Amino acid sequence: MLIDIVSLILKGLIVGMVVSAPMGPVGVLCVQRTLNKGRWFGFVTGVGAALSDLIYALITAFGLSFVLGLLEKGHNMLYLQLLGGVMLFLFGVYTYRSNPNKNMRPVSAKKGTLWKNFVTAFFVTFSNPLIIFLFLGLFARFNFVDNEQPLWMDLLGYLSIITGALCWWLWLTYSIDKVKNRFKPGGIWLINRIIGAVVMVASLISVIWTITGNTMY
Repeated sequence: MLIDIVSLILKGLIVGMVVSAPMGPVGVLCVQRTLNKGRWFGFVTGVGAALSDLIYALITAFGLSFVLGLLEKGHNMLYLQLLGGVMLFLFGVYTYRSNPNKNMRPVSAKKGTLWKNFVTAFFVTFSNPLIIFLFLGLFARFNFVDNEQPLWMDLLGYLSIITGALCWWLWLTYSIDKVKNRFKPGGIWLINRIIGAVVMVASLISVIWTITGNTMY
């Protein structure tokens, strides 16, 4: 049981970080606010995004749990994990090739309140339901949704997801704040390429791992 709990927490942390890391519109917004308004304005932007991601994670898990209820374990789960690995690879390719600098917009000279920055980030993230496909890939790859586990483990898993997301935003805003005097827009593009490359390599390894008979359930 202890191994299952630790595994669930680690999976949740990874899911939260992977979902948050790509420099999409909210990631760029977080960086811009950190540079122009300060670290904590950037961080609450990330918190707003994390809350929106959690809602989509719950929606995805609900739908996936229904699908899993119709499937039998074994080859079906193996195919589901392979599909998840392929989806993550395609996401890595998209992230690697995308140019986050296109998402840059002028930032208001007024700081506003932390609450206002939180709310705007929440709705910017929530307006992109395509994040569900990323959650599908991650949940399938890690066998994150299990209809047989108790409710408290489900809650622990989702808590781990939002913790992983917050850890990413905390690290990002801290790092940007430290180098803000010499930070250039090209830095956002570089972060995206590194993230995309890591996701592609990791997803390829996971697909090979599954094909050779080493599943994650």
